[in-house]
Amino acid sequence: MRPFTYQRVADPSSAMQALAVASANTPLTDAPAQPLAGGTTLIDLMKLDVMRPSMVVDINPLASTWSAINLDSENLHLGALARMSDVASNPEVRRNYPVIADALKLAASPQLRNMATLGGNVLQRTRCTYFRDVSYEACNKRNPGSGCAAMDGFNRTHAVLGTSDQCIATYPGDFAQALIALDATVEISGSTGTRNIPFAQLHKAPGKTPQIETTLSPGELISGFMIERRWPRSVYLKARDRQSYEFALASAAIAMDVQDGIVRDARIALGGVATVPWRAREVEALLKGQKLDDAIAKRVADAAFSGATAKRHNEFKIALGKRVVARALQQAATMEI
Repeated sequence: MRPFTYQRVADPSSAMQALAVASANTPLTDAPAQPLAGGTTLIDLMKLDVMRPSMVVDINPLASTWSAINLDSENLHLGALARMSDVASNPEVRRNYPVIADALKLAASPQLRNMATLGGNVLQRTRCTYFRDVSYEACNKRNPGSGCAAMDGFNRTHAVLGTSDQCIATYPGDFAQALIALDATVEISGSTGTRNIPFAQLHKAPGKTPQIETTLSPGELISGFMIERRWPRSVYLKARDRQSYEFALASAAIAMDVQDGIVRDARIALGGVATVPWRAREVEALLKGQKLDDAIAKRVADAAFSGATAKRHNEFKIALGKRVVARALQQAATMEI
């Protein structure tokens, strides 16, 4: 690990000032200052020499104002510094947003969930081997313009949706799929104040600039998340190589409003198969007004992957993803609420 300066901040303005030294055109890997909360991703990447900040800004003291879990009659508000384990075990979240509780519970081991924060979790970086191993020079996300070793390398865990000719690295998170499925809003705090954007606008697909992963500006921090209306009929289903702590090969976050057996509203998000948190908006209309059965579930699942593009080793993800979506739809439609 390279030498760095450690700074612990007491308030949001101090944190934003310290972090604003980053240049808007600097790849995230080389940003001179990085925030530290749970540290479950940042510290790993620093040890691997993938991220090389000259300053680490400890924002944990901000938890006093950024870690609340509040549910009123209409909205759920989650502070960005709330711990994953606290949110996953919250009775109101489990009752009204089981897709959130399940996504967080399946995301990591108990030890990591006790450390990791919601804000850090949605900003975690890809587990692509070629990104995390600096002995591979060809990684456009880490070394812009160098190429993508995964294209012709071992790409079993890589994305089949949202890819470009520059990058096929998979977004690794689980919680983000629940947020994008529920049309969450993300609250972003910066030196000029607070702004709110749809969570779907937070992450950027690789396109020609895979090193730019989010729409956050230098010095900005995620301070919270907000979800309108309750979704008690919602599930998160995750397929992975092992039942214990592991990243998704394919996952689905499903939220449904079913009345008298008819689907009135449906939300579908896919994980483990895309370069960013992936909302399958175009296929949700196939469910509305329908009584869900096996045939409709299969039709929707097939449509969700109609634009998928596979490489040599990850073609299986398309068939696996379809099965996960169909099963998750059936679970959501039949769950007791």
